[in-house]
Amino acid sequence: MDHILEITVNSLQSALEAQQGGADRVELCDNFAEGGTTPSHGMIITAAWKLLIDLYVIIRPRGGDFLYDELEFEVMKRDIQFAKEAGVKGVVFGILLENGEIDKKRNRELVELAQPMQTTFHRAFDMTTNPFQSLEDVIETGFDRILTSGQQSGAREGTDLIAQLVQKAGEKITIMPGSGINEQNIVDIAHKTGAREFHGSFSKSVPSSMTFRNDRSSMGNKKTDEYELKIADVDQIISIKNLLSQL
Repeated sequence: MDHILEITVNSLQSALEAQQGGADRVELCDNFAEGGTTPSHGMIITAAWKLLIDLYVIIRPRGGDFLYDELEFEVMKRDIQFAKEAGVKGVVFGILLENGEIDKKRNRELVELAQPMQTTFHRAFDMTTNPFQSLEDVIETGFDRILTSGQQSGAREGTDLIAQLVQKAGEKITIMPGSGINEQNIVDIAHKTGAREFHGSFSKSVPSSMTFRNDRSSMGNKKTDEYELKIADVDQIISIKNLLSQL
């Protein structure tokens, strides 16, 4: 089995750049600063139309925790239905109970609704109380894969747990490391964990084409540069694909 590279993107330009670099699939998100939320319907359907590689869409109605009320759950169901009708290949989501365990009932309902799309349990997994029980719960609900940093700040720091999860998962579910993966550490992470799929943004900063800039006003988070865009880096993705091909 070849190694799979998934690129998380927050724009159509990034999605197309990821495809050009040789990505196997993209995960389309909005609001990277909040860890990713569901993109607009317009972005989803245009990406599905333009991309030749597999498109996955995050289903997350807001930033913050993964404990959702009934209205938020209804939004998630409607977004999954839309993604399916748009021809999306997979959806990415995760719901927890207030005690940090997997909400098996509502996750199972969404997995069943999503069929025949693939389903990934996202990094809500990293916020659970017991990763090994959570692994069994996610398998029980029918997901195809888990995206995880090994419950650490990044996948490099979480390699020990990720390796254990890969071993325990066997053929029952795919464990996909993500967060902080780059050209310098991906080979080491692959060797230490035994994982076959990897997730990252692999982006570069591109200056805005705006010639007029009002530095006195800000539209959002003052820690971000509103005149700088993060775009998937074709050269970096090509390099990482080459590294994975040698494993």
